[in-house]
Amino acid sequence: MQINELKIAFEKFYGKGDCHVYFSPGRVNLIGEHTDYNGGFVFPCALSFGTYCLIRKSKNNYFQFRSLNQDKVYKIGFDKLTEPLEKGNWVNYVIGVIAQFKKDGLEPNCGADVLFWGNVPNGAGLSSSASLEVVTGVAINEEYNFGKDQLSIVKYSQKAEHEFAGVMCGIMDQFASGMGQKDHAIYLNCDNLEYELVPVNLDGTKIVIGNTNSPHSLDEGKYNERVAECQAAVEAINPSRKIANLGELCLTEFNSLENLIDDKVIRRRAHHVVSEIERTKKAVVELKKGNLKEFGQLMNGSHDSLRDDYEVTGHELDTMVEAARKIEGTIGSRMTGGGFGGSTVSLVKDEYVEEFIERVGKEYTEKTGIVGEFYVAEIGDGGKRIE
Repeated sequence: MQINELKIAFEKFYGKGDCHVYFSPGRVNLIGEHTDYNGGFVFPCALSFGTYCLIRKSKNNYFQFRSLNQDKVYKIGFDKLTEPLEKGNWVNYVIGVIAQFKKDGLEPNCGADVLFWGNVPNGAGLSSSASLEVVTGVAINEEYNFGKDQLSIVKYSQKAEHEFAGVMCGIMDQFASGMGQKDHAIYLNCDNLEYELVPVNLDGTKIVIGNTNSPHSLDEGKYNERVAECQAAVEAINPSRKIANLGELCLTEFNSLENLIDDKVIRRRAHHVVSEIERTKKAVVELKKGNLKEFGQLMNGSHDSLRDDYEVTGHELDTMVEAARKIEGTIGSRMTGGGFGGSTVSLVKDEYVEEFIERVGKEYTEKTGIVGEFYVAEIGDGGKRIE
């Protein structure tokens, strides 16, 4: 939808008058999966599609929330903004962010009428939830002159996901949505939040996202299970080597300590994390050199580790990646996001993009019975006011 169409919809629901428009993007992670909550490195970029928020302050003592992607309208009073609604309700992502402002003593002095619309495919693993959280934070912060910086909004958004959605996510998704920059990826140390904006010069290559249309749902327990498994690995290692998280170990050191982890499954989970952090570091070095072939090989290694050691891929993601790797012009292909469904990300030479979409889509449907969707990604800016 165009912004003028969104404004027409806003006035239809809330009446005539000016409103402000905000936007925050979804993200795709090029490499570095399930490392963020382990204090490791990630390498995401913001996308050109995301979530729009139209807002107008009112004289009411409640907020009204609508989404053009949903049916129901919600009226929530100031006294209810710190209480989650029923599990799975999309409004939890919104009020969860506002609740973080309130915890810091930043109270809205009036209500507001709010309308959302997003074009991040739900369940595609491209962070529609983080996009919604960040756009809420950016809008509330500016409309009420709360004066928080963008990093604070990112942290509020992560806390909202923990406390109101029950997903113990790392900070990568919210960080990419809030701090992204056009034509750059973010090399982020999730332990201390130091980051570098790295220009993405693909030189005749496109980023192609493949949506399996097999939606993932991170709040169903598998994601939190992986978080717990990684913590169990830390606890097993700690008697010999005191660490707060797996990101403190290099692969050589982990190999010397892994025998301390009796459970073979926990050991494989930890091996993925430590090896993935090493792959991510190498990938950024290779990208800076312009060595896309090696970057692609590291992407492939990432997927294989997520499939074999971390077990978060599944039939649909594996099928799409296998089909992608058969195309001559594919430099690398892997799952992206939390897994258990969602999307793949591939580097594809320009002249092969049409063939890639046609042949990968055909093989994927033949083997799964599901029609996938493909997007040639553009890297955009992080959350901001646009009108």
